[in-house]
Amino acid sequence: MSTGYPAGAGSTPLAADGERWIDLRSDTVTHPSAAMREAMFTAQVGDDVYGDDPTVNALQAYAAELFGYEAALFAPSGTQTNLIALLAHCGRGDEYLVGQEAHTYKYEGGGAAVLGSIQPQPLTNQPDGSIALQDIEAAIKPHDFHFARTRLLALENTIGGKVLPQQYLAQATRLAHARGLATHLDGARVCNAAVKQGTTLQEAVKGFDSVSVCLSKGLGAPVGSVLCGSRELIEQGKRWRKMLGGGMRQAGVIAAAGLYALQNNVQRLAEDHANASWLAAELAKIGVLQVSVPHTNILFVTMPREACEGLNSALAAERIRVSMAPTLRLVTHLDVTRADLEHVAAVFAHYFKQ
Repeated sequence: MSTGYPAGAGSTPLAADGERWIDLRSDTVTHPSAAMREAMFTAQVGDDVYGDDPTVNALQAYAAELFGYEAALFAPSGTQTNLIALLAHCGRGDEYLVGQEAHTYKYEGGGAAVLGSIQPQPLTNQPDGSIALQDIEAAIKPHDFHFARTRLLALENTIGGKVLPQQYLAQATRLAHARGLATHLDGARVCNAAVKQGTTLQEAVKGFDSVSVCLSKGLGAPVGSVLCGSRELIEQGKRWRKMLGGGMRQAGVIAAAGLYALQNNVQRLAEDHANASWLAAELAKIGVLQVSVPHTNILFVTMPREACEGLNSALAAERIRVSMAPTLRLVTHLDVTRADLEHVAAVFAHYFKQ
C-alpha cells in the first residue's frame, strides 16, 4: 500500500492478490470470522433435500422462533427466498404491488414475471422509502376479469439504507389485509432496521405474512437467506425451492454460518451504523460533496461527475474499493474499522483539496 495518508488498521482477510483492501462497495463483501469458520468446520450435516441435515434444521427452527413465525426455509440467496415467497403467495396471472425501487422489482432479474407469470404493479417510492397508502389503495384492482388479480403487497425494509417507520408498516399491512391481500417483507437488512429502532426482530416484521432475511450482508455469513412464514407457506416454498434449483444436500456447512450470524452478529450492527454516521459527517466537511445522513450502514455521496475518474484512481491507489458513480453509495460492515474510515476520509479530503 502506498503512503501519504493515515493507514487503516482493520482485520479484513487478505484479498486474492495478498493485499488487504478496504471494501465499501457493499456489506455483501464480508468474510466469515474465525469463530464462524470453526462453526462451519464442525457442523453436523445430512441431506437437506430429505430434511436430514441437523444444522439446516436448527437454523430454520431458530430463525422461525427469532422472527415469530411457524416455520422457516433456508435457501442459497435472498433473490431466491423473495422469489419463493412471491410464487407461494401468487398464482399465474396474479399481481403484486411493489415499490419502483424495491429489489424484488428492480434488481432481481424480473424473476416473478419470467418464472412465475406474476405481474408486478410498481408504485412510486416516497423520499423516505415508503409507498403512499393512497397509492396502495388505488392500485388494488377491482374483481373484474379485465384485470390481473391483486394478491400481494411486497415492501422492503431497510430500503436504500432507510428504515421504514413501524407505524407506517402497521398501517400498510392492515390496509393490505383488509383488502384481502397477503403481505411479504424483503427484509434483507431488517436486522439493521430493528437495531436502529431499538425493537425486537419480531416487532420489526409484525404484520407480514412472510419475510426474507439475508444472512450474507451485515450479518457476515458467506452465503444464504431464510424465508419465514406459516407452515403451509413454507411447505409450498420447499417445492418452489427444489424447482428453482435451491435444493441442497449437505448444506449444514453453510447453514452453520447463518446460525452463528443470527446468534452473534445482530446487535453488533449498531457499530456499522455508528461508523456510517461518522464517515458521513467527515465527508460532509468537504464542501463540494453532498452527503446523505445515513439511517443505518449505507450513505450516499453526490459529487461532480468530472471528479469520479480521478477520485476512483486515488482510492484504488490506497486499496479502497468503491462502485464509483456521481452518486456514490458507501456501505459500512464488520470488516471495516473506524481506523479504516479515517483513512478513507483522509483520501477524499486530500483529493478534493488538490
